[in-house]
Amino acid sequence: MAPTASEAPAPPVPLTDAADLRGAARQRLLWAYGLGDAGTGMAASLIGFYLFIFYTAAAGLPSWMAGLVLMIGRLWDAVNDPVVGWLSDKTQSRWGPRIPWILGSAVPLGVAMAAMWWLPPGNQWVKFAVFLLISMLANSFYTGVNLPYAALAAELSTDVSLRTRLNSSRFTGSIIASLVGIVLGGLLLRDHHNPASYLQLGVLTGLLVTSSTLLCGWGLAPAARHCQRPLQHAGTTRRLLKRVRANGRFLRVLGLYLLLWCALQIMQTAALIYLPVVIGLPESWSNWILLPFMVSTLAGLWVWTAVCHRSGRLRALHLGTWLWIAACLSAMVLPAMQAGIAPLGSLANGLRLAALLATIMVAGLGASTAYLIPWALLPDAIDADPEKPAGQYSAWMVLAQKICISLALFFFGNMMSLSGYQAVRDALQPASALVAIRLCMGLIPAVLVVLGLVVMRRWPERLPLQP
Repeated sequence: MAPTASEAPAPPVPLTDAADLRGAARQRLLWAYGLGDAGTGMAASLIGFYLFIFYTAAAGLPSWMAGLVLMIGRLWDAVNDPVVGWLSDKTQSRWGPRIPWILGSAVPLGVAMAAMWWLPPGNQWVKFAVFLLISMLANSFYTGVNLPYAALAAELSTDVSLRTRLNSSRFTGSIIASLVGIVLGGLLLRDHHNPASYLQLGVLTGLLVTSSTLLCGWGLAPAARHCQRPLQHAGTTRRLLKRVRANGRFLRVLGLYLLLWCALQIMQTAALIYLPVVIGLPESWSNWILLPFMVSTLAGLWVWTAVCHRSGRLRALHLGTWLWIAACLSAMVLPAMQAGIAPLGSLANGLRLAALLATIMVAGLGASTAYLIPWALLPDAIDADPEKPAGQYSAWMVLAQKICISLALFFFGNMMSLSGYQAVRDALQPASALVAIRLCMGLIPAVLVVLGLVVMRRWPERLPLQP
């Protein structure tokens, strides 16, 4: 899958802090780091919005089976995180421990991401098995790219301001790529029941994943070659777990990350059901209505980065999450469109569409905190560990996130099945299904976000970042 720890040790190189870079070198660093999550971010966004729909509407799997594929794939993804994190920390090369993994996993990741959208022949169980195998392969290569890449944010610099800038660049690239993905989805997935259109989307996504990952590795290589590296201490898994459990800062960041991302994942998965089934938008409108969400999420990254610099990261977290909670509660009560009338065919529908757009944009602005704040706080937790094993901490962060999200997706699939939801075109959904979908867009995410704020009540925030 990628280089192993058995590579010949490289001669020592002088270590430098990326905060010392100026001019073109600094811009190359920020642009390259922004590209690293572009392809994978696009793929993750399309998976979050469309894969459940693909499994149910195009492939014909029942909701519980689709949720099971998503859950097992995520659990496997979680299992390989600490393995890749440990191997990445131990890898030695002249380019440092991370770049060989990023470059080595780029091409197979693109191929696997494209294959996720292929509809195999056979009955439901054959499709289930094929989907699960492809998902496990794709998630393995995703870890090979994303985990070493994420670890670099803490290693490239000890400067809090630059670390926040790196994460802003990372998620800016991710969200811009997600916008491109949504445009492609709007153009190609006009019919959610047509399997061929999903495969076209998958092939384009795979090409973008591979190209952006290779460019990222090339751009980061000079800085990564000379940045901070994990100390090479022998140790058992038990000792590593004990150290992670003893790091109170890390446990709080982890709790925040899990709760915010579970809320976001449930909303993303429910969105393309909520819009046509509950609100009554045509499917073609539902694809495009996601654009305002991603645009406002992108704007939110820069808004909250500015708030971080002026007032601190916790202030940004509180402002953003309360906006998110307000939008979730609004989604619970938004009225459906008038049946048989186009979204702009009457004044009442126009007002309801405007209210929907406002709710979506406020939700995106608030939800951008899930991208930025946990990763901006993670380097503080890594710095609290004398050995600073960024790969291990990034691995446990991503592992726990994936386990939590896998359970959330399985919960969503079963909730849809138990509510009586039918993934059939123009099916008359029971009232219980409509209530369950509204809960997944509103109350359930709102409760998770509130719990995230509870976890961070006594975080020892540093002085405000300097611009």
